[in-house]
Amino acid sequence: MIKPIRSDEDYEVALVRARELVRKSDRKSNDELEVLQALIERWERTHHPLLAATPAEAIRFRMSQNGMKPRDLEPYLGAKSRVSEILNGQRQPTVDQIRALNQHLGIPVDSLIGLTKLEVVSRPSGAVIAAETELKRLGVMRQSEALTNFVARAAKAAPGVALLRKTRTERTNAKTDFGALEAWCAAVLLKADKLRVAKQGPIDIEVARALTKLSVRSDWATKLHGWLADVGVAFVTLDHLSGTFLDGAAIRREDGTPVIALTLRHDRLDNFWFTLLHEFAHVSLHLSQKIPLIFDDLDVRSTDCIEAEADEFARDALIPKAIWACRSSPDMSIEDVEQLALDACIHPAIVAGRWRYEYGDFRRFSRMVGRDMVRSQFKK
Repeated sequence: MIKPIRSDEDYEVALVRARELVRKSDRKSNDELEVLQALIERWERTHHPLLAATPAEAIRFRMSQNGMKPRDLEPYLGAKSRVSEILNGQRQPTVDQIRALNQHLGIPVDSLIGLTKLEVVSRPSGAVIAAETELKRLGVMRQSEALTNFVARAAKAAPGVALLRKTRTERTNAKTDFGALEAWCAAVLLKADKLRVAKQGPIDIEVARALTKLSVRSDWATKLHGWLADVGVAFVTLDHLSGTFLDGAAIRREDGTPVIALTLRHDRLDNFWFTLLHEFAHVSLHLSQKIPLIFDDLDVRSTDCIEAEADEFARDALIPKAIWACRSSPDMSIEDVEQLALDACIHPAIVAGRWRYEYGDFRRFSRMVGRDMVRSQFKK
């Protein structure tokens, strides 16, 4: 129950409650947060006029500490124009932006919610409207169907979708529109619900190694769905939607069946196989009743424990440590890449992509990473 702030003790209690509410996304919490913000602002203006920094000042202070430039804030705040508006005090951060700044940059929530008027958007965003249009164009969503009904249908296939707005790992881009992401997730679950797969058996690094060997086959794309179904995993591809910033996801169906979903956002073989094995790692190591949803934007670097484990699993499944240690070097030639791929029984694009990432040179082997060789395979 919200009460007037009449003392410093009441003020501290209000700040604690605001910290809790800013991490929630439901309408009731957002409404309570807006009312609480008004009370906090009134108290601070009356009793602590010199202590409360503006959000822009708090952000600039952390930028100075970390040697960051405005463009470094785009993954957390959005487009260049939005970053400029917030840094200049012309626009206050939204609830999602505050969450992102706190999680990724460690800026205290108190510094971002004090004298600021939070933006809580209740109407559908442009990204949500675009996602709805795209899903109808793809034939995934009925033309006359409302998005709320579409998501409700998906929730029957996987009740865990209701937890989506509380699911934010460090591998989720801070610019993500969770309404659009919810629409994408609903579409994936409805597609996955139609798939029949075998009872899941052991899924470990050896099974993953066997999976990577499909990459050398000319018919790898047609064999992939069946291969994964045989080990108990449903596999779905669905186009990347506006506002989702997504490469792939691991999702648990209502019956416990794991689902791997890929967007094919980057049309390259090296990216496809790493993303697939990364999500396979989540299925093997992390997906459970307690963790039914894991989303990944692999363009975002992460120190999250489960993401680090999934990265390592994917790297070792694609190229065993012993082979990489013996064969890789900063001055590898095209012939060296091809030989390492032969030793690991994988497509050379995977080796070329690993080398480019490890050595930070994205000009080398650019013709070997399999550009424009993924989406066309699935369109067939």
